[in-house]
Amino acid sequence: MKLIISSLVTLLLSFGFISDQSNKELQLISFPEFEEMTNEKSDKIRIFNFWATWCAPCVKEMPYFQKVKDEDPKLDLIFISMDDGRKPERVTTFMERRNVSSPVYLLNDVDYNKWIDKVDPSWSGAIPATLFVKPDGSRFFHEGEVTEEELKEMIKQLK
Repeated sequence: MKLIISSLVTLLLSFGFISDQSNKELQLISFPEFEEMTNEKSDKIRIFNFWATWCAPCVKEMPYFQKVKDEDPKLDLIFISMDDGRKPERVTTFMERRNVSSPVYLLNDVDYNKWIDKVDPSWSGAIPATLFVKPDGSRFFHEGEVTEEELKEMIKQLK
């Protein structure tokens, strides 16, 4: 019976009749937790995209990041929401409407001046912004919106 139910769930997921909610969970993190994430060892290029639901350029470029990640198994994509941590439902609703499949974290540290320079000294604090971390730990930071082609070129340069 368990095998039949498991097979049915897998089938329904594959045809999109139900969604895999495990990818839709929003996790609140502090800046020190984010820092730990960026310092973890990985054999992939990790992409940390800072965005917010109220940021039109952020929302515009999100599908490019998701598409590039879906096409390349050597990439990890993590969205870091800068939305108000007191209203996580805004982010979860957005994720559900947009069918975001990559992990989304809500940064609950609103004292931006305390940590922006730690992400990258050149960052003004504007979003969208993206931190790329190569497998060797070296970092590349980009502030501003990107097109799909620009994103692909940046990743190509990092490989």
